[in-house]
Amino acid sequence: MSALKSQAESSSLEEEQKRIQNKISLSNCGVCGSEKAKYRCPACLTHSCSLLCVKKHKDDSGCSGVRNKTAFVALSHFDEMALLSDYRFLEDTGRFSDGASRDSLVRVPRTTLKLKLLASQARKMNITLRFLPLTFTKRRENSTVFNPREKMFLWHLKLMFPQSSSEFSQRRVPDRHTLKQILTTYIHPTESDPVTRQKLKMYVNASSENVKVFMKAEGRKANSVS
Repeated sequence: MSALKSQAESSSLEEEQKRIQNKISLSNCGVCGSEKAKYRCPACLTHSCSLLCVKKHKDDSGCSGVRNKTAFVALSHFDEMALLSDYRFLEDTGRFSDGASRDSLVRVPRTTLKLKLLASQARKMNITLRFLPLTFTKRRENSTVFNPREKMFLWHLKLMFPQSSSEFSQRRVPDRHTLKQILTTYIHPTESDPVTRQKLKMYVNASSENVKVFMKAEGRKANSVS
């Protein structure tokens, strides 16, 4: 039954392709307009007569040439070709889903015992921690830990200075440090690192009242002010 079904689908597909080819051959090239069309763009259905016209169509229109498999098809235009296309799309989706379920990185648990203990200590201090999946670069780079002896967090900080187009990362910063202590290393006129001070001279030369510190608001909608 499977072989017969496959042969029937193949025969139906060949007939549909011949019908489309005959229809295309009756049209003129939509690019040069002087030759009979031989091809049809899978993405926008523009007719073309040669590889040169196909390339010109993509360059002029910015068309990718890749058919949108999820595009709406009206019932009046839903033929055997569209049905077969949907069937193959569902098959591809099933294979992708099955492959993802077998991927060892996907099946790695998001939190470990160490992270659960970290979150537990944070809740006691009214801090909400969120953990990214292990595959994220930010998760792997994060060095935040909790010091049980001192009863404090040592944070991994990422400092961005937009006016100087500079970014710095600082590991294991005690939560008892003030912003002034943290920024001294970067923008203090005399106590900061000379190389860093040169990069951030706009901030170094500004008065402390004009230096504003902001923390990104996480968990907001993409189009909301953060």
